[in-house]
Amino acid sequence: MYVPEGSKFIGQTIIDTGLLEKDINVLTLYRGSKVIPNPRRDRVLESGDKLLCFGKLESMRGMVPARARRRRQPSVIQLEG
Repeated sequence: MYVPEGSKFIGQTIIDTGLLEKDINVLTLYRGSKVIPNPRRDRVLESGDKLLCFGKLESMRGMVPARARRRRQPSVIQLEG
């Protein structure tokens, strides 16, 4: 998950975001060139943070705005044979 400018998560701790109530665990926090594995729940999120999360797919899908979702179109390759 990416925390863009203007996100409601900016300035909140991981525990305050409500992710844990949605059964989403933050495994790693990427902040610039820093990698913070197993970040503390009282870690305050900043603009530009990236979170590697584990949890229910349905819960995480609901956190991504519809316009940001991409539909993956598989490319079909004709095999010679």
